[in-house]
Formats: sequence, C-alpha cells, structure tokens
Amino acid sequence: MELLKKNIHMDRIKAEAVSQITLEDDLNIPENKPDVDTINLEKGEIIIEEVKAGTDAVNIRGTLVYCILYHTMEQGCNLVALEGRIDFDEKMNLQGVTPMDMVSVEGELEDLSVGIINSRKLSVQSLITLHAQADELYDVEAPIGIHGDEQVEYRKVPMNLAQIGISKNDIFRMKEEVSLPSNYPNMFQILWSTISLGDMEFKMLEEKIALQGEVHLFLLYEGEGEEHPIRSFETTLPINGILECHGCREGMLPDIRYSLGQQELTIRPDFDGEERNLGLELVLDIVIKIYEEEQVDILSDIYGVTKEVETVTQKANLRRLLSKVTGKTKVTDHVRVEKGNSPILQLLHSEGHVALEHQSTVENGIMLQGSLSVKVMYITGDDENPYVSTQAMIPYQYTLDVPNIAPGDMGKVHAEVEMLQVNMLDGEEVDVKAVLSFSTTVFQNIPSELINEVKITDIDSSKLSSLPGMVIYMVREGDNLWNIGKKYYVPVDTLRELNGLGNDELKIGQKLLIVKES
Repeated sequence: MELLKKNIHMDRIKAEAVSQITLEDDLNIPENKPDVDTINLEKGEIIIEEVKAGTDAVNIRGTLVYCILYHTMEQGCNLVALEGRIDFDEKMNLQGVTPMDMVSVEGELEDLSVGIINSRKLSVQSLITLHAQADELYDVEAPIGIHGDEQVEYRKVPMNLAQIGISKNDIFRMKEEVSLPSNYPNMFQILWSTISLGDMEFKMLEEKIALQGEVHLFLLYEGEGEEHPIRSFETTLPINGILECHGCREGMLPDIRYSLGQQELTIRPDFDGEERNLGLELVLDIVIKIYEEEQVDILSDIYGVTKEVETVTQKANLRRLLSKVTGKTKVTDHVRVEKGNSPILQLLHSEGHVALEHQSTVENGIMLQGSLSVKVMYITGDDENPYVSTQAMIPYQYTLDVPNIAPGDMGKVHAEVEMLQVNMLDGEEVDVKAVLSFSTTVFQNIPSELINEVKITDIDSSKLSSLPGMVIYMVREGDNLWNIGKKYYVPVDTLRELNGLGNDELKIGQKLLIVKES
C-alpha cells in the first residue's frame, strides 16, 4: 500500500532578535560654514550596508546619515544645512541562524538629539533599534490518499490551507521632475527637504503587481538674489507603476511591506536655463510575500477490513488565513512651543511618524500601543531667528479587531500616518489631529497529527475469532459509524446498508446490526 502525499509550501520565522545601540559623535563645523547660533531641525536615516550571518549570530554594518539645520548670526544667511554620518558595526546574537541563512535587518532611529558645545562644535547623540530576522521556506507532506489492493477504510478532512506562493524582495524606482510656481524665486540651494509616502496600494494581476500611491515632498530653499530669500515649497506626487512578478495571479493573498530606500533631490534648469526645476529620484524597497488558499482533503484515519493497519503520525503546524484586517484611530492633542522660543507667527510645515512600541493578543483583537511623533516648523516675528521648530510625542492605544484570534496567530502589524492636520490656536499653542492606519495579515495555526507512514500486517487470528459473526450493538455516547466499523473491521458503507441509514447521525441507545465480513 502506498500513501499519496501533497507538498504544502510554508514559510516561517527561523530566528529573530532585537537590539538597541547608541551612536554619538562630536561634529566640528567645516571652515566654509558659519558659526552656530541655535539648532532648528535635525533628521537622520539608518542605512544597512552589509548583513553577514554566522553561527547563532549576525554581523551588521551600517551608517547613521544625519542632517542638521541651524541658525547663524552672520549677516546674509539665516539658515545653514550641515550633513554628517556615524558608522557602526554591530554583532547580534541570533539563536538558530547559520552562515547559509538569509537574514534581513531593519534599522529604526528611535531618537536623535543635537547639542551645541560651542559655536564651532556640535554633539550628536542617537538611539537606534535593529531588528534582525531569518525566514525559511519549507514543505509539509500532507497525506491525501492511498493506493493499493488491500481492502481498507479511510476518511478525509477538508481543510482550507494558506500556502506561500511567492516570496521575494524587489525595488521600484521613481523619477519625477517638478517645476516651481511662477511666483517663486529661482533656487540657489536646498536647505531642507522631507520625503514621505502616503496611501500605498498593491493589486494582484496576472504575472505582475500594480502599485499606486503618493509621495509628499516638502522643501525649504534659499533663493537667488542679493537678499537670498528663503522659501518653502510643498507638493504631492502620484505613484503609479507595475512590478513584474512571475506566478502572480488575481485572487492571491498579498502581504507586502514597503519602505523608502535611496532618495535624491537635485536642482535642475528649466527650458530657459533658470534653476526652477526639482529632479526627484527615489527607490521603494518592497518585501513581497503572496499566499494562496487551497482546500486540501487530508487523510485523517485508516483502518483495515481484512488486514491490520497501523498508522505512524508526525506533528505538523498547518495554517489558514484567519483575517486580513485594517483599522484606523484618531489621535488629538494640543502642543505648546518650547520654552524660550518666539511665538508662532505662521505655520510652515508639519510631519508625523507613528511608532508601534507594543502589541499583544486580546480577546478578538490585537492591542496596539505606541506614540505619534509630530514635528512642527513655523515662522516667528523675530528677524534674527525667523524659523523655529517644535516637536511632541503623543501616546495612543488601539485594538485592531481580529475575531477568533489566538495568542499564536498574531501577524506583523504595519502602522502609518494616514492624515495629519496641524492648526494654530494662538502664538504659543497648536492643535494636532491625526488619523493612524494599521494593517496586518493573520494566519491561524492548526496543530495537526499527519499520517506519515502506513504499516500492513495480518490480523491476529485470536483477535479476529473473538469478534462475533453477528451482533446487535447499542450506541453509546461518543460513538460514530467510523469508530464502530474500526472496532469490528467492517466498512462504514456496510453498516449504513445493513441498518438502512440515510446519514451518519446516530442516537444514544440506537441499535445497530453488525455482520463480520468473511
């Protein structure tokens, strides 16, 4: 007798770890830059340059690239931009990983602070979190049938299973050119810029994935002319494109993560040779996992009629799609300007970043806790220090509805700021309103005992002779046609036919005629 099997393609996290490190450095102001008076803005980005897996550990080499915008008291230039970098080399313990494994590492900048040591020297301190994860693909052999001449009874259980169909990393490149409005001065140099994503959507098509969304661009630049006027410019650009994806089909279940990768913003001349165009080039780093649900009839039990059948089982963890969910919550607060800063004359720009600091399974949901980091840049009435920024951390707590979720079912939650609105209340306070969006794909784990091997032997003659040739059996609690037939080595169809049963439903106390097969 041959056991027929089907390979169920699965993926899982083989090993993961989280580590926090501090990076700090003293930065000397270059000779071609003026003295520092006050710090206005700072930002940073973690770039992972090399990931090398070892035995139970991973080596990570990367860089913190930061940018500082400061005021100077020198005549002719209010704002000055300064860039720097801090390299790091970190070893993380990652139990179970081997040199052959592919390990992905994400770096998140938790905190960045810049202090003034003196007018020619700054201190830079940061806290970054590194999350390392090794995934692996594997197959589970599920029994789906038997082939052979022996007379046996078997039953199957239909199961909706989620299989991994596609697992890969990809990139999407975007190139755009934007012209300044006619009432804006020509650009001399870019002082500050922020680029963020919004409303990204992915659609499964035949052999490809369509993506669309938005890029938000904010720019602070120094204009041409003797007075070097400083202007801000803000715009939103659409993203539309296609990713080639072999094996992709409509109806498959995507679990796609994305982040901004390499970014470049340059000043370009227009048709008249004037510096009025912005060239934007950016890369989206995309992690693609696509699943497919399939109903598989899995062989759950076998017994023999003329032979003794013994099954050997092994433990396996199958899964099905429990829910693909999204949720939104509102966050509101009032933010006051920092002490010592001049009052607000006009709001210039605001940006927000949502941090997911803790998630846990609760009844019918995932409880999320974290904070919304908001930065607000504004103009003051102080001619010597006209551009000032303030920031605040606004906590949130939200439960994402996931009916019937169990502790082992939790998926990775993606969080983003869908909407941020900042309004001026008075010269010292602003009103912040935000909508935070969360999404996740949750798979339900199905612990299973799968038949791995079938052994056929002759039925013990003494055991067979001890069974009556004919018997009237009275149904007890927990009985069904399957376990009664298995006990007496009688096919289930024979029990139905002998007793004139239209279905498999039995009642306690019901009498069944059983005739042993010759």
